[in-house]
Amino acid sequence: MRLFAIASALLLALALAGAPAALAQTAGNGNQGGGGPSSPGGDYEHDLWGIQTGCAKGRGASIGKRNCNRQIVEETDTAVVKPPKVKRAAVPETVVIVPADKPRKKPAAKAVKKPAATALAAIPRARPVAEPDPLDNVSHVPDEVLVTLEGAAADAESLAAQFGLEVRSQRMSLLLGARFVRFGIPDGRSAETVLATLQAAGFGSAELNHVYALQAVKAPLSYAFDRIALAAPKANGKGVRIAVIDSAADRKHPALKGVFAGFFDSLPDRKVVDASHGTSIDGLIAGSGNAAGMAPKAKILHARAFENGKSTMSAILDAFDWAVAQDARIVNMSFAGPRNRMMEKACATAFGRGVILIAAAGNNGPGAPEAYPGAYPSVVAVTATNETDGLMPQANRGTYVYAAAPGVDVLAPVPGGGVDFVTGTSFAAAIATGAVANLIASDRTRDAAWVMRALADTARDLGPAGRDGDFGFGLIDVGAAASVVLN
Repeated sequence: MRLFAIASALLLALALAGAPAALAQTAGNGNQGGGGPSSPGGDYEHDLWGIQTGCAKGRGASIGKRNCNRQIVEETDTAVVKPPKVKRAAVPETVVIVPADKPRKKPAAKAVKKPAATALAAIPRARPVAEPDPLDNVSHVPDEVLVTLEGAAADAESLAAQFGLEVRSQRMSLLLGARFVRFGIPDGRSAETVLATLQAAGFGSAELNHVYALQAVKAPLSYAFDRIALAAPKANGKGVRIAVIDSAADRKHPALKGVFAGFFDSLPDRKVVDASHGTSIDGLIAGSGNAAGMAPKAKILHARAFENGKSTMSAILDAFDWAVAQDARIVNMSFAGPRNRMMEKACATAFGRGVILIAAAGNNGPGAPEAYPGAYPSVVAVTATNETDGLMPQANRGTYVYAAAPGVDVLAPVPGGGVDFVTGTSFAAAIATGAVANLIASDRTRDAAWVMRALADTARDLGPAGRDGDFGFGLIDVGAAASVVLN
């Protein structure tokens, strides 16, 4: 009995010695992590906006500075995991009870304040940095030649192997009546050397891939209607299909709403950087509203063949073929470059089909050589005049100039929805194109030959009597041309 009492006392003493340590350990686990609520708005603020609050990745903002450096926060994908509360245990009076932490009062959740929406137009945009253009300061593509063949695609490959060339593109051309092949020169020979070799071997149709440039002059009330005797309320050109071979255009410009009948891109691998020239040309021809064109009811077939103001013969011919295949009655070519026999043949073929071809006379000044395609006999080359019928100083001169039209400080649409003054024989050609569309709309039987004769017979003479190298036959007069009856 005595031994049993001693043993019982010993067990009680051991129990009393171990109880506080166990309870203290449990209470300490209860404090770990602090149990703080997550940041206002939860993970939304951290994940969406990248704002870091609290101790870890935007979570536990309410833990505060008191616990950040000494407490461990266990995270899941959605919330902070809180340890369970410690329950009180029945113990002898000598044991001090360590209560669990009282839960802090969770603050009311605050709505995450999102940044105010910013209007796109208010964001300053950096001007695009133009990449170096391989067509700058060259008259032709230095490592390419163009050839027309009567055979099949395999014949082009055989020719390439024979002369150490590579076929970069080939297709059947409607206007050239043959297979149109663009050969690359991979071994560093000049295009002139290869051209001479091909011509000596009997390929007389071989040509350089010449470079052409859009004809615009930057310049700081459209007077055009009055100067060409076209009453603005009567201008329409209804239903006339007009092809424009140019740069890209701003298709969303309000002045061009509903005017497009089709699109073609000769440069699908080149990013569109500038659409200014094409937008203004389309608007001067068929614009509406505050930027009314000469033929607002005409339909535009827009072919992008220029970027950064430059293009090649191959790209232009691709667009030209497409335009004629789309039954364009008029083709506007507001660009200029050197003579090219393939382009000359294409123009002659289109003219023979009744297509009216209108081109810029050029902006390179009185001493410049003839500019093509304007100088081909099948094309109407248009020079530019101002509101007092004076000649634009930068205009080319020459016997090939056919007629004049307003082209100095004329109001035209520009990308982004606005309008601005533009200057150049490009824009004079566009106004002439719109004028001719009115003549065709009033009588669908009028073809290219009729138009050229009517313009020549009715133009208002501005220079020396008769046709001259400055104004051609003179300023276009739509009212007088409309009354002409040709046998």
